[in-house]
Amino acid sequence: MSIDRAPFAHRSHRRRFLLGCAGLAGAALVASRAAFAAGEDLRIQRLAWAGLRLQLPGADLFVDPLINPEEWGKALADPLIPVEAGGDAYVLVTHAHGDHFDAKAVAQALRNDGVLAHPAGTNPLPIPAGARTRPSTPWEPQLLGDFTATAVPASDGYGDPQASWVISAGGRRIFHGGDTLWHGHWWRIGRQFGPFDAAFLPVNGARFGWRKPVSGQPGVLTPEQAVAAATILGAKRLVPIHYGVSGIAEYIEVEDPIGRLRAAARDKPVEIRVLAPGQWLDWG
Repeated sequence: MSIDRAPFAHRSHRRRFLLGCAGLAGAALVASRAAFAAGEDLRIQRLAWAGLRLQLPGADLFVDPLINPEEWGKALADPLIPVEAGGDAYVLVTHAHGDHFDAKAVAQALRNDGVLAHPAGTNPLPIPAGARTRPSTPWEPQLLGDFTATAVPASDGYGDPQASWVISAGGRRIFHGGDTLWHGHWWRIGRQFGPFDAAFLPVNGARFGWRKPVSGQPGVLTPEQAVAAATILGAKRLVPIHYGVSGIAEYIEVEDPIGRLRAAARDKPVEIRVLAPGQWLDWG
């Protein structure tokens, strides 16, 4: 018995046609979002200590915001910059230490709800009422409105869970290093996500005396290591963060971190941009 395959062929062609239309619609949606984001220049403000504000029209994303004056007391000279958001709000933290996860700053930023993203394996508490949390696995991008944030490996001076963040928005890509020390993941991060418009990296090379026996080794990137990391990442600009603490016997920064940073970058293809807390990055 012969079978008339014309109806089957017709349905098959129609199915392929509809799938093609769906694919084109999805591609158009992605393209329109990308075009919108690329047309809106990203603004970045340095906050106190290691904090950043990334701003698009109607949305703010904060990384490691700090407003608690009790965290460092008089040892930190930085002015504490308010972190109130004017629209949609998101907060990323690199790890749960009090100078990077400040519950007061998170509550202020997310007072009208929002998202707190943190490295998987950390448990930052307390969480503001109404806020949503996102434990973040390394290398997995996540959409936060018109921001895309990806946790990548970092190394903590105490061995606690920590991540750095790769953030894309407004046609820009930036790297935030928290208070990481030197590690072997720079090359993979650079290959997968670089080049970067700016890398915000710790530079104080701090040596800790609280845990015994004392190692005497830097638990945070030194200025020279920060320049090396920025070079491997393909960063056009290196903005130093996480420096300026003095007067604590158990926490010793390198002397003149900014001077050493500039000296290390003299023969490297990376520009040093020093921002005081409260200043905005000039992309020019």
